Amino acid sequence: MARDRAGNPLEDTTRTSPVPPPEGQGDATDAYLVVMAGSNVGEMYKLEKGRVILGRGDKVDLRLLDDGISREHASLSRDGGEFVLRDLDSTNGTYCNGQRVSRHVLAEGDKILLGSTTILKFSYHDRLDEAFQRQMSESALRDGLTRAFNKRYFGERLDSEFQYASRHTSPLGLVFLDIDHFKRINDVHGHQAGDQVLVQLSALIMSMLGEEDIFARYGGEEFAIIARGSDAAAAEALAERLRSSVEAHAFAAGADMIPVTISIGVARVPAPGISSPVELVSRADEALYAAKRSGRNRVRVDGVSAPARAPTPPPIK
Repeated sequence: MARDRAGNPLEDTTRTSPVPPPEGQGDATDAYLVVMAGSNVGEMYKLEKGRVILGRGDKVDLRLLDDGISREHASLSRDGGEFVLRDLDSTNGTYCNGQRVSRHVLAEGDKILLGSTTILKFSYHDRLDEAFQRQMSESALRDGLTRAFNKRYFGERLDSEFQYASRHTSPLGLVFLDIDHFKRINDVHGHQAGDQVLVQLSALIMSMLGEEDIFARYGGEEFAIIARGSDAAAAEALAERLRSSVEAHAFAAGADMIPVTISIGVARVPAPGISSPVELVSRADEALYAAKRSGRNRVRVDGVSAPARAPTPPPIK
């Protein structure tokens, strides 16, 4: 019998027969993990590979940012017509439906606990179920207008990413950006035009980011980007690409063409004096307002000017 590090026996809940998908769903169903609690809450993962590794390491298939999760914590593999959860000798153990397990054949609705806060639900969905579940997840995580992540999700992810970066002494960049003279755009072209600018700006920026970057609407016309693995130089280079692309982009609202520029502030860790996510946000916010005070349409990195350029505030016709 398998035992934990303290010598206690682990429950082995192996079943002798496969557990089929719920009746009526048949071959059209696929298996999913839905994150019910933890830093990735609301996200949904389709189990397409024969074996999926869960953990907080960089090379796992499903990366979950939780201090109590091991680098390679557990695996989930397809064995004939069933899915089997296995603990990978994790430090804090793998739990299913409240019981610590070494091997467990998953059934519809099983709840998996990894670490201290991450709960995953195993379930089968047909295409309609999947579309509904994804719509519900998107509604909980994203801003309704721009489809950027919302401020709540941004805060949760920043906490997790900051902890990970601190623990591994790895770089983490935070970019704050704000649309220049946005009130003037609303006053001259109308609030619907302002909304269209926000939507087009979000789509442009999201098209330029990597899969691991987190883009969120922080409030009003202000947005934030969590750039994992980006040191000061990489975060500044990203910010400058965004600034120049927005300046060159043709924003349209009906028949009106609206020139748009953005001001950007960048902060990063590791850096002296930053020991919490709150401090990182404060430093990025300070850099953003330094960019606005020095003429707008420019990048400032943690209070240090980017190479000087002539400000080009958008003309209003």
